Amino acid sequence: MSLNRLRGSLRQVLVFSLFVILLMAGYSAYKAFGQSVDDAQTDWAVIGSILPRTDDLTMPSVFEIISGIFAEPRGVNEAFGSIVVREAAFTLREAAVGFAVGVIVGLSIAIVLSSSRLLERALVPHVIASQTIPLIAIAPIVVIWGRKNLDFLPWEWHDWMSVSLIATYLTFFPVAINGLRGLHSPSSEALELMDSYAARRGQTLWRLRLPASLPYLFSAFKIAATASVVGAIVGEISAGVTGGLGRRILLEAQRYTTGPERLYVAVLFAAALGIFVFLTISLVEYSLVRRKGTEAVL
Repeated sequence: MSLNRLRGSLRQVLVFSLFVILLMAGYSAYKAFGQSVDDAQTDWAVIGSILPRTDDLTMPSVFEIISGIFAEPRGVNEAFGSIVVREAAFTLREAAVGFAVGVIVGLSIAIVLSSSRLLERALVPHVIASQTIPLIAIAPIVVIWGRKNLDFLPWEWHDWMSVSLIATYLTFFPVAINGLRGLHSPSSEALELMDSYAARRGQTLWRLRLPASLPYLFSAFKIAATASVVGAIVGEISAGVTGGLGRRILLEAQRYTTGPERLYVAVLFAAALGIFVFLTISLVEYSLVRRKGTEAVL
């Protein structure tokens, strides 16, 4: 069984590596095609006016992007990749706190709503409507509100904590909706069996509803984990919080003409961070759900 799992893992790594190689090849091919169109300037003039520009400033080569990871920016005796990794860790902390709080809030909402059909019908539309507020609009408000109104706490409130609240805003929704579906997933026969044992509501929740909802919850956790990274980055950009990937992307966009490859590197690291948190949740899901399900079958 372990050999099959190893083969499956190797297959996934190979497929992902092949996808990255094809993506790099497609990027390079499109850049070469666009430059050939620009060089022709006659027969391809119409096409050249439609396609985005592919010069070295707009689209640095793959080699330049890779070398930009190891290059040292002017005035800094450190590789740019090392700087971005440190900033990615800062953003990961914000996202992790936002994810944890969002899971607690979302699961609490799901448990409360699952206890009453009336509450569910009344409040679910409001939970859905909460996601219609543009994140970029509320991010500065949350940061300013945190600076001005949370002095009463026994600890000092930092801007990164406000960014974590912004990540929580994106995180709680999928957990609440999928958690509600999962808590309603047990069959009527299973619920009747718990009633026949005179199980209390808390026992039914803990021993039946929550275990049955795990597949639904982990699907939500994968969405919420990647959304927490997005929320943290957007929060840093729109609120001007320093130290993370969002601020780095904003700075490199402002300095684009002096080093376009650095912006690409920052964006790629942001994508890698999202992939990392997704894979982490998938690994936990396998350990808690799929592996136990396989052992139960065996």
